[in-house]
Amino acid sequence: MDATYMYISELTPGKVVAEDIFANTKHSILQKNTKVNYEHLHVLKAFNISRVLIFKDEDVPAPTEINGREMIIDVPVPAISPFLRYYEDGVAYLKKEFQNWQAGARIDITKIRNKMIPLLEIVLAERSHIFDLNSYSNPKDYLYHHCIATGLISSIIVQKIGHDRGTAIQMALAGMLADCGMAKISARVRDKKTALSEQEFLEIRKHPIYSYQMVKDLTAMKTDMKKAIYYHHERLDGSGYPEGNRDANVLFYSQVIAVADVFHAMTSERLYRSKQSPFRVIEMIKEEEFGKFDIKVVQALIDIVADLPIGTKVELSNMEHAEVMFINPYAPTRPLVKLYSTGEIIDLATVRQLYISRILPKA
Repeated sequence: MDATYMYISELTPGKVVAEDIFANTKHSILQKNTKVNYEHLHVLKAFNISRVLIFKDEDVPAPTEINGREMIIDVPVPAISPFLRYYEDGVAYLKKEFQNWQAGARIDITKIRNKMIPLLEIVLAERSHIFDLNSYSNPKDYLYHHCIATGLISSIIVQKIGHDRGTAIQMALAGMLADCGMAKISARVRDKKTALSEQEFLEIRKHPIYSYQMVKDLTAMKTDMKKAIYYHHERLDGSGYPEGNRDANVLFYSQVIAVADVFHAMTSERLYRSKQSPFRVIEMIKEEEFGKFDIKVVQALIDIVADLPIGTKVELSNMEHAEVMFINPYAPTRPLVKLYSTGEIIDLATVRQLYISRILPKA
């Protein structure tokens, strides 16, 4: 039967493993003929397995093979959630639209709005969905995932700050369309897997200009949101682009998109970088990028990500599972946690080499 190697970043639930997988272990961590589910994906990533041999769909062995060893080990795959269904539909639509924009088509803001509203309604009601956005993304289609995620995260931030639903909707649309100008960048440059030349980097930096040109005549989008798209790569310290503006000349809404953009980018797997923990990323935005972003916007994101009820089950960076026992108001991303394995209480604000890598699903 025919099989092919597939990178973990591209592997999806339902695929069937074509060989036993070992990771410096005596026994396999995944047996041949196992149907992959979400938990298997996490295990493979935990053991730094980069790719696995997968049966091609037309060559998946039938469950009635000769003996038990050859039968497919079918671990149930969780039913797709309404959010994920809307999300995947949005990504597929946006991927097609980028091709149309590249050919010169205009943005159909009504269709964009219709794709975003169902997602937005779910996210505004349950913010925890932002923790899953980076797991949906993949390096190949990162741009389309990033557009939708940036829009959703932007809307949650302004909601947290206290803005009304109308502003949250406008913010979602602006965040989603902030990188639409990438359609005007040569695919050779946009999809390049190696380091960009200086000239190519300068071309990439033009995308906010192209994005603004594409949205400036949209009557359904407010002027402030159009400006936010143009300025979303500006930084308060003047280190951004396209104009290198600073402080008062950097609009608030552009800072919302900027923070959402950086947060999703750093928590997602890219062609040149592995994804990082949301908790680690917001610490980096606050500490290492200090002075570049509006502190009010950064604090809103911190409050969203670090809103962990007592008893929340988490996984730490050393793969230990733990329970949140107490939230430190001065270091909300670093609570006191109790290890399930030993019962030890650890103050993550003190033990800096550890951090929360992800929230574990409820039992």
